[in-house]
Amino acid sequence: MRINLSSQISLNRVSTKYYKPENAVERSVLTRFEKAPTYIYETVEEGVESIANEIAEKIKQRQQEGKYCVIGAGTGLSLRLLYAELVRKHKEEKLSFHNVVIFNLFEYYPLAKENVNSSFAQLSELLLDNLNIDKQNIFTPDGTIAQENVIDYCRLYEERIQQMGGLDIVLMGIGREGNIAMNEPGSQLSSTTRLILTDNTSKAEAAHNLGLDVVPPCSITMGIATIMAAKKVYLVAWGDEKSDIIKSAIEDKISDTLPASYIQLHNNASVCIDLPAAAHLTRIQRPWLVTNCEWNDKLVRSAIVWLCLKLKKPILKLTNKDYNENGLSELLALYGSAYNVNIKIFNDLQHTITGWPGGKPNADDTYRPERAKPFPKKVLVFSPHPDDDVISMGGTLRRLVQQGHEVHVAYETSGNIAVGDDEVQRFMHFINGFNQIFGDNKDECIKDKYSEIKKFLAEKKEGDIDSCDILTIKGLIRRGEARIACTFNQVPLNRCHFLDLPFYETGKIEKSPISEADIDKVLKLIREVKPHQIYVAGDLADPHGTHRVCTDAVLAAIDIEKEAKAEWLKDCRIWMYRGAWAEWEIENIEMAVPLSPEELRAKRISILKHQSQMESAPFLGNDERLFWQRSEDRNRGTAELYDQLGLACYEAMEAFVEYIPL
Repeated sequence: MRINLSSQISLNRVSTKYYKPENAVERSVLTRFEKAPTYIYETVEEGVESIANEIAEKIKQRQQEGKYCVIGAGTGLSLRLLYAELVRKHKEEKLSFHNVVIFNLFEYYPLAKENVNSSFAQLSELLLDNLNIDKQNIFTPDGTIAQENVIDYCRLYEERIQQMGGLDIVLMGIGREGNIAMNEPGSQLSSTTRLILTDNTSKAEAAHNLGLDVVPPCSITMGIATIMAAKKVYLVAWGDEKSDIIKSAIEDKISDTLPASYIQLHNNASVCIDLPAAAHLTRIQRPWLVTNCEWNDKLVRSAIVWLCLKLKKPILKLTNKDYNENGLSELLALYGSAYNVNIKIFNDLQHTITGWPGGKPNADDTYRPERAKPFPKKVLVFSPHPDDDVISMGGTLRRLVQQGHEVHVAYETSGNIAVGDDEVQRFMHFINGFNQIFGDNKDECIKDKYSEIKKFLAEKKEGDIDSCDILTIKGLIRRGEARIACTFNQVPLNRCHFLDLPFYETGKIEKSPISEADIDKVLKLIREVKPHQIYVAGDLADPHGTHRVCTDAVLAAIDIEKEAKAEWLKDCRIWMYRGAWAEWEIENIEMAVPLSPEELRAKRISILKHQSQMESAPFLGNDERLFWQRSEDRNRGTAELYDQLGLACYEAMEAFVEYIPL
């Protein structure tokens, strides 16, 4: 059973010529916009194996020389698979680490290294405890050092690195703000090991990536100068969520607002990324600017949209001169004239727009995204959290119902950890008051539970995990909000399904791996509904990570049905939506559902039904917009883009991409 199918989603076929140059001259041409050596791998596994092999060779070389191999090691999601491969090499290939010295790149402050939430504890679990490294050769910043002694301590940490011969290798990821180790924006090139205040975005990312519930306010981090002094630096990044920051770090000017950009100055650095993380590099996203292209429909659409936005012209006003002066003369040779290209792309985009997301009955569907028959359709919307359905596709969902389709909504997780304690107190006050006013006030269960929960919350410390009862109440709060939103959108409550997938129910930010139990719950539902349309979360770069796991569960269940040759699947289309964080690139959009001002207002109301998420939604980072604001801005932005291209002008649009099972 395949359970990581989301990682195989590829919206654009990228020619190997763009990321695997055959010689040095070709590499020089392709990478002209890149200011640091960048290696793009087709898969994470390929990249991890390549890096691990290089590290192994360096360790062996140092062993032959009778010297230490000194490694600066970070923690983070991008490094986990690399560490797992190094552990495998030790256990299966007998690679010895007896001469390896490890310097932890950073530690949270104040926090003891023995604390399970410490960076050192994470590094030990992932790597150190599984290798034959002498404990005396492992060094980590002390997160308990008194503040008045921090400066001297950091100086001694630097001296210890020099005593060991300096760093041979640094292994590090890159944060959403471009931070490396814990060097936040504003860090100077000359900075060494020091105490630094950790910003909210980095704390939220650390909480998610490392599974921490509470991140201390500061860190002791190895400085930029220390990292840059290493003989070899690997900057590792995997996945869609890293594509924007990787492009900025590699192609933009060096700036202290983006500490990772300093890697451009290193004389022996390797930026190692997979294709999703490379998606926004010029040679991948705009290959016509660096080489002759292997054109396909999506690449042509991407090029025309880019040209329109650059020249601030609608599609049908582009001229032969515009193409020739902007590196797109190849398209004129292929299509004969600007007019021919313009008409093709204009029609392609026009055909993505539909007011009938479930298909228009008794209509010619030759150029429509959805087929006319069968009508009405059974529609199954999978929502990772209890509000993703309305945030991501609330307008489309409402229209599907109004157009007569049988719409089901499946809430995959309880979303209970995103509910604040004050919400629990508010509901408990209501229940207790209700019992006093309308009950006989003798219900000992309510009174006892009220006192118990009140006591727990009063004594609860930051970082404490909620009790099972409180998690249950928080889950009930979110269920109630989801039901109210469904009722507002006219979805019958017997078509609201709460799956409570087991992987999510840990009570902590860190979740369990996906399992057969998760997939079985999804499989049971789709076999029961036998939908003609399935909608799933396609925002695989979402900061939660939960969306990807939920989508993996759905795709795995569909994969099982495909292998079983289920009849219902032959007449089912699967559409992927994106959430509040980003929209599909226009070259990938296959269905765009326009929303009127009234429909957009109704969508906002349905989002606002989720009251527990209005003020304290997690992972907002430095973006202070709430979910309904993000959603509206995204939908309006999509409509505005269609308008700029000379297509129909709408208030807002929701966009979708079709998923075709492998």
